[in-house]
Amino acid sequence: MELVFTTHNRHKLDEVRKILSRKVDLISLDEIGCFDDIPETASTLEGNALLKARYVKERYGYDCFADDTGLEVEALGNAPGVYSARYAGDAQDAEANMNRLLDEMRGEENRNARFRTVIALILDSGEYLFEGIINGTIITAKRGTAGFGYDPIFVPCRYTKTFAELGDDIKNGISHRSQAVAKLAAFLQDKHTSLIP
Repeated sequence: MELVFTTHNRHKLDEVRKILSRKVDLISLDEIGCFDDIPETASTLEGNALLKARYVKERYGYDCFADDTGLEVEALGNAPGVYSARYAGDAQDAEANMNRLLDEMRGEENRNARFRTVIALILDSGEYLFEGIINGTIITAKRGTAGFGYDPIFVPCRYTKTFAELGDDIKNGISHRSQAVAKLAAFLQDKHTSLIP
């Protein structure tokens, strides 16, 4: 089964390919010739994921899925949330985003946070949503070099290392994105059993 994953983010693409393994032939936006900066103007993760998936389906005709992920920090009223990628500005600079968040959390005792991913799938003219959530805490300084985004400052529950220290194998087994992708894969398995080995 072929599906377009509507992302230009190589880290995300590699991560999802590892999670889905052989079950889906994942095609990137670059591979279909889509180099557009797809608008993400919705006020929710669900809305942004649907915007991106609909954009590709309407303009390129492929069955596809898109995701949107937010880091929701309890002490900040669940910010940065839907604005996580642009928290420190439109440049989408991960270091700047982390630095802003750490500055805003300085001296804060409540470090509870969660990553939430929503995947929007468009398949055979139907639209479907899948969600994954992992709870954890925000630490006071960056640790680790793996991963991307806020991974160096997020420690998932029941672990002592950040996502950036755990490595891909462990992270891909527990992450918010892996949970959402697992739900997507199960749905595809159920809907198209004969198409997925």
